[in-house]
Amino acid sequence: MKDERSIDQLMRSTGVRDEVIVQVGRLWGKSAARNGGRTHLLVGHLLDTAAVAGLLWDRFLAQSFRRRMDEVSGGCGRAWLMWVCGIHDCGKACPAFQAVDAVEAAPVLEAGLTWGRLPADRRRRWRHDVAGAAMLLPRMRGEWADAAASGWVWPLVAGHHGAFPPLGRLQPPHPEVQGRGAGWAQAQRVLVDVFTRAVGFEELAAVCPVGRLSKAEQLALSGLIVMADWIASDSQHFEGLPRAGDISPAGARRRAEGAWKRLGLRGGWGDLLLPSSPSAPLTQRLGVEPRASQRELVGWAWRLPAPGLLVVEAPMGEGKTKAALAAAEILAARFGADGVFVAMPTQATSDPMYGQVVEWVRSFDPELEAQVALLHGKRRFNRLWREIWESVGAGEAEAEVSAPWDVYGAIDEDDEFGLPAGPQAGAGGGERSGPPEWFLGAKRGLLSAFAVGTVDHLLYAATRTRHVMLRFAGLVGKVVIVDEVHAADVYMRQFLLEALRWLGQARVPVVMLSATLPPVQRQAFADAYLAGVMGAADVSVRVPEPAGYPCVTAAFAVEGQPRAESSQSVVASWRPSAPVRLGWLADVAKEGEGVAAAAREAVAQGGVVLVIVNQVDRAQAVYEALRRRGFEGELHLLHGRLCARDRAQRTERCLRLMGPGGERPERMVVVATQLAEQSFDVDADVLITDLAPVDLLLQRIGRLHRHEGTRRPAAHRVARVWVTGVAAADAGGRPRFLPASRAIYGEWMLLRAAALVAGTAGPLSRDGGLRGLGEAAGCWSVPADVPGLVARGYGEAEVCPPGWGEAAAREAWLAGETVRENNAQEFLLTRPREWGAATLEGLHYAGSRAHEEEDLDAVVRDGERSVEAVVVRRLAGGYAALDGTRLGVHGEVLDEQVVERLLGGTVRLPAHLAGEADRALASLPAWSAHPWLRYARALVLEADGWAAVGERRVTYDDLLGVVVERV
Repeated sequence: MKDERSIDQLMRSTGVRDEVIVQVGRLWGKSAARNGGRTHLLVGHLLDTAAVAGLLWDRFLAQSFRRRMDEVSGGCGRAWLMWVCGIHDCGKACPAFQAVDAVEAAPVLEAGLTWGRLPADRRRRWRHDVAGAAMLLPRMRGEWADAAASGWVWPLVAGHHGAFPPLGRLQPPHPEVQGRGAGWAQAQRVLVDVFTRAVGFEELAAVCPVGRLSKAEQLALSGLIVMADWIASDSQHFEGLPRAGDISPAGARRRAEGAWKRLGLRGGWGDLLLPSSPSAPLTQRLGVEPRASQRELVGWAWRLPAPGLLVVEAPMGEGKTKAALAAAEILAARFGADGVFVAMPTQATSDPMYGQVVEWVRSFDPELEAQVALLHGKRRFNRLWREIWESVGAGEAEAEVSAPWDVYGAIDEDDEFGLPAGPQAGAGGGERSGPPEWFLGAKRGLLSAFAVGTVDHLLYAATRTRHVMLRFAGLVGKVVIVDEVHAADVYMRQFLLEALRWLGQARVPVVMLSATLPPVQRQAFADAYLAGVMGAADVSVRVPEPAGYPCVTAAFAVEGQPRAESSQSVVASWRPSAPVRLGWLADVAKEGEGVAAAAREAVAQGGVVLVIVNQVDRAQAVYEALRRRGFEGELHLLHGRLCARDRAQRTERCLRLMGPGGERPERMVVVATQLAEQSFDVDADVLITDLAPVDLLLQRIGRLHRHEGTRRPAAHRVARVWVTGVAAADAGGRPRFLPASRAIYGEWMLLRAAALVAGTAGPLSRDGGLRGLGEAAGCWSVPADVPGLVARGYGEAEVCPPGWGEAAAREAWLAGETVRENNAQEFLLTRPREWGAATLEGLHYAGSRAHEEEDLDAVVRDGERSVEAVVVRRLAGGYAALDGTRLGVHGEVLDEQVVERLLGGTVRLPAHLAGEADRALASLPAWSAHPWLRYARALVLEADGWAAVGERRVTYDDLLGVVVERV
């Protein structure tokens, strides 16, 4: 696009009649009323979008995707990308769109492009994305030699507003909406032809692809079209050009260059070179002396014959994450990836991983640290994230792009299609030198070159929701690492399997990590990835049983044949197995007195105890029982109902004291919920834990005796575990569980875990107290016993004693799991057995209406929708933030520092209050004008310290967090 000639000059050079030149030059794409007071012509927006696409090719796309685009376009991938991105809005050249704004319509009518009465019935509305596909499809069918090519290209145009319609939708609902007569037909044809020539093709026939992208690659390409459109639609960087004489290909290129520079957009590594030696990613990049399990994973990354799936199973504390990063470098260099996404199970586990990834990325190039996105809603409370942003003065800018109504530089009519209007993103003056703000907008985070976030972001990319293509485009061209994969329950696992199918078809390398993976899940992951690679619904290749533990399983295809392999030689763990003594602490009381007494006794002679319970209320009760008795030592409470500031500060302190090389106090007790279960790099001497399924129980045990060189009191030389939250219900020893545990995990999984513990610790007690932790207590050998325990816990053979009712419990559990699997099908990106479809046509059949991320949370987490609120206190003269900072009479905030302190009081309310909170809580009056606060709910604590939410009273205790009581 170096041609300096204006668009009307280009049309004249091809012999187009003057009247048609005038008509094409009057078609508008963005109205002055919605575009900063300046009309932008349609042909100008097409060229702007194409110019942005050219920069995506030059400076953003991974080598692997550029290669595929070249293959399907016959070697002209850059120009083809520019064409398909720019042509997306050609459907605006029809009466249905041109009549939307009466002021903009007047010059079009004056030029001779007229229309009759248009239907007012919204059910007969003709959207411009569908109109564009209807306009192009007959021409592509007539002028392209390959009939199949038009079949996969038209949905790219029809779906650029976030949903892919079926072919039947391309029939106009009224004869006037697409444009009647030769005048409209000629103007539409010339618009397409002049744009096609402007990007480098002589005629539309020359655009015909010579191959076909896979459906997953089509989805990624669709996301790139949306990305280019949203960037080019931002009037902050692309001011309106109302005269065709001012529009040229070269001018569009200059506009795009300026916008790109001001926004600070970029890709990741670029074309990454292969490491200098097989072990260099570990020794030189990460500075570690490789362990056998790390060398095993790196070896698989070197010898994979094609992009594939690597499933890593290794003990807790083995260094799986660093090995995965090393493998990612190798896979990226070998297969042309340009970045990494690391998916973690929770926000709490994402924060420390973000620090690791920033340090790793910095080793390639210090400037890359600002390209690492942290993807969760509380990132502003992550100290490192704030340091990176504040170092470049970007703190205020994030407000404009992280608000829930972010409109991605919306075009005029977007609000007509369910996209709310609002301030445009990316405002700012000069060139950006720090983190690109644009990537922080809604649905865009995965487009960052490097990202760390909750696994939900991966699962969102497998949902049938609007703009799913934008999320998926952020995964293609990366290496995807998924940590703690066993943590997904059966409902979430459906989305994880769906994501693997799409990633496999897109040839995205995936590394999955777990210390406690059931064999059936290992097989399911391999099958899902291979189903994607092969483009078939049912692909199953038996995964060979690994020779030992640690191990690696690989799934890939060679010459069209699916393959699954696994480690067939014994890989030694970095440290020998050690005994873990197991005993019972019979306690099913919510009050937690028994657990508190046991924790106090465990540290009587010094040491660190970690208590993990299955319910927030129980954690609060245990903490209170310890505090009331005047516990002498460090005492901390961690759970999901702490405000954002308190949770971040407490987590950071626990990691500092109990992490590698931490300054361990003489006595310390940490009471936590499941958020301390995994990816929580702490080292405790004793664990007191509520019973959980055996794999999760082993994960909790992984917080014991975790680090080398930790100094411990003599009494704690052997790791000890007290299992609680369970007691014998009768003389036969059948367990009785906490109601919360039973609701979360199900009776059958808890029965089997109890049986496995009882096999070592002895039978349950009915009368409370401790059992089985004397010198003669039974032990598990960790990590040697881990694979066998997990296999037994999830196997089909009965493990419970007679009289426990295991068979009936299993039947009920299986029935519930089947229901949850079926519930997930409603939201999965593709129908069952739909992998044979070659195109994106109709992908969004009966699509989900989820738009906000909290709605998406409910989609991927089986309806577990929680509500967040900002805690404020009502004062005589207005309000105060949770930390006491005064606000205005109506909740006004004076500066961004006040906003930060206010948002530090954000809390997550219990899921059972979600409905009542929706009805009872609203933002304060003055918040409507602030981008961070507009949709925030305020939990207003009255003078007595409580707020009414339905039939509950809710308060925030500085030590306990959110406390809920019945009225």
